[in-house]
Amino acid sequence: MPKYIIEREIPGAGSLTQQDLQAISQKSCGVLSSMGPRIQWLESYVTDDKVYCIYIAPDEVTIRAHAEQGEFPANRVLRIKSVIDPATAE
Repeated sequence: MPKYIIEREIPGAGSLTQQDLQAISQKSCGVLSSMGPRIQWLESYVTDDKVYCIYIAPDEVTIRAHAEQGEFPANRVLRIKSVIDPATAE
């Protein structure tokens, strides 16, 4: 199943407290649970004003449905074509 990176513009994201992040995570997991196993959240990276999330899903429509149901921004949804790391150079 394809992987996606979602760019979420959230001003002040880097200043969110652990309690804020926990509440957001719980809301996301609740929506994912109601959507079934075809969409999975792998991890997210929080920067100053954005959050980048990695998901596995059948298509962009499913990603956007999760964002809408959770009331999360999904400013950009990009399908990951490949992954490289230092081992790729070997």
